[in-house]
Amino acid sequence: MPSSMTFRTRSGRLLPAIIVAMLLASCSGQAPQAPTESVQGAASGSSDYYLQQAQQSGDDNKADWQLLAVRALIREGKVPQAAEQLAKVPQNLTAAQTVEQQLTSAEVQVAQKNYPAAATTLSQVDPAKLNNDQKARYYQAQIDASQGRTSLGLIRAYIAQEPLLQGQLHQTNIDETWTALTQMSAQDVNSIVINADENTLQGWLDLLSVWQSNKQDPDLLKAGIKDWQRRYPVNPAAKTLPTQLNNVLTFQPASTGKIALFLPMSGPAQVYGNAIQQGFNAAMNGQVSQAAPQPATAADPNAQAQTTPVDPNAAVSTSAPDTTAQPQTAPAQPAPTPDVAPVASSNAQVKVYDTNGQPLAALLTQAQQDGATLVVGPLLKDQVNELGNAQTPLNVLALNQPETEKNSPNICYFALSPEDEAQDAARHMWAEQKRSPLLLVPRGAFGDRIAQAFANEWQKLGGQTVLKQGLGSAGELRSSIGSGIRLTGAPVTASDSAVPAQAQGVTIGGITIPAPPTDAQITQGSTGGAVDSVYVVATQSELTLIKPMLDLAVSGRSHPSVYASSRSYQAGAGPDYRLEMEGVEFSDIPLLAGSNPALMQQAAAKFGNDYSLVRLYAMGIDAWSLANHFSQMRTLPGFQVSGSTGDLSANENCVIHRKLPWLQYRQGSLVPVSS
Repeated sequence: MPSSMTFRTRSGRLLPAIIVAMLLASCSGQAPQAPTESVQGAASGSSDYYLQQAQQSGDDNKADWQLLAVRALIREGKVPQAAEQLAKVPQNLTAAQTVEQQLTSAEVQVAQKNYPAAATTLSQVDPAKLNNDQKARYYQAQIDASQGRTSLGLIRAYIAQEPLLQGQLHQTNIDETWTALTQMSAQDVNSIVINADENTLQGWLDLLSVWQSNKQDPDLLKAGIKDWQRRYPVNPAAKTLPTQLNNVLTFQPASTGKIALFLPMSGPAQVYGNAIQQGFNAAMNGQVSQAAPQPATAADPNAQAQTTPVDPNAAVSTSAPDTTAQPQTAPAQPAPTPDVAPVASSNAQVKVYDTNGQPLAALLTQAQQDGATLVVGPLLKDQVNELGNAQTPLNVLALNQPETEKNSPNICYFALSPEDEAQDAARHMWAEQKRSPLLLVPRGAFGDRIAQAFANEWQKLGGQTVLKQGLGSAGELRSSIGSGIRLTGAPVTASDSAVPAQAQGVTIGGITIPAPPTDAQITQGSTGGAVDSVYVVATQSELTLIKPMLDLAVSGRSHPSVYASSRSYQAGAGPDYRLEMEGVEFSDIPLLAGSNPALMQQAAAKFGNDYSLVRLYAMGIDAWSLANHFSQMRTLPGFQVSGSTGDLSANENCVIHRKLPWLQYRQGSLVPVSS
């Protein structure tokens, strides 16, 4: 009896344990189950979860989990691990898995910044075989692979993706479609041929036409947008306007009734502040457009009374004063018609604040208490850098720009800088179909900044490697005349925001496809003959030595085109110099390039032929015009002001960029270069 009881007791204790063990074994043999989300779905889980499931899965489900893991790794920024996992996906895939593998492969290549490979992979994907989630990813990969370079294919990708998106992603799509359209040149737009059934694309192009025709007049643009919405009620942009155009409908001009002018009116920089103030006052009082020829003065003993506009040969530069220049009497070149008419004399109240005496924060507080609605200035860079932390409610047109661009809703930045001139040179050379530039810049920080600005702009335009060679003094150049200048240099590394990271190879199915060689790698292994253009930042005396050495650097008829900054140009250099510079193109601000000869002569006399001050005088003139169009520059896409320092437009951070006129030495004369 006791024995029977013991057996039963032991059996009673052992039986539940055995059952539990059997149940656990049964469960472990069935885990994991098939993916609870489709391989074509959102892949919103973590990569660790997907990888764990893939490790425990049989062959039927393993590929699904792996492909989900790859997408999660991309989302988590683990690109090398994503490529590694993609290479481990089995070969025996279903038709649906094969399509997903192709799409995921393109996404890995985009994440690796291997854009050419991504474009090739996407070309092998049939969007008709994709579900809506996959289509949204497919078009996004196309958009990313374009690297922001506008094309008809990019516009079509945005349009195809739009109905697949919701919420903020949908607004982003609308905004980016509009940005891509506005970046197209007039030639590109005019050459577009669309299909008869592309009604959405036709609507977008008509909206672009409305904007281009009316962008300088907010009231006309408002009316044009509303009329377009009535004509295209089902267009996605009619229901959800691009943010920039929506701002047009709510646009209100900024008040310029009371302007605070922040300038250094004492100390070492006082002379610069005075020049800007005089230009600002002249424009405010309506004296700029009424400038009349001035008689000779003691400050300009060689000037003669003049009743006809000067020829471009008499244009002047900020590089150095030239008191020997004689006015020319050749036929004048017509001045360009401004996009925005000069502002006439105004009743605005302007109060000048000396930035040399008080901290910036105190000046801003004082200006606000004085009832100012707009601040023009400060001028000095350290004070402009402080603006980002000032948190003032006043609108501010700073007369310099910070080291790092920052988007502040009430601040615009207007600077005359060699970096800005270099960016304009990059755009000009790119428009002239140059693709392999060499920069000859002064050695040191000054030349490095210019080279960096050029390279950043060049790669935004779609260019590749920019080469840089440092220049020594005029004495060093003379000593190297015998050896000449080699058309080689060190590649300039553009900033992260301007240049894509170096592409990596990708392994698919056990086969590694290497990334194509970068342009830098190709250039470093090529001869100097690859250079098709040279941008020189040098003084006139230095360019006199450099130009012949460049001519001798290449044998045969093929010579690189030579471009120069305003630093190398002075008036009155004489016919011999102009003949030596045959073919060289250079830029300068419109006032100094002859757009308004009467005003130029008046300003030159005012500042004793110190053309660095003439440049600042022109800056003051344009500061007045920009102040009166502050809201347009801040909020209206594509708004431009044609000024004395260039054709002015603002980027997304309201940093004012200048398009400069270009002149060329041709048979001893100067002729405008058509843009």
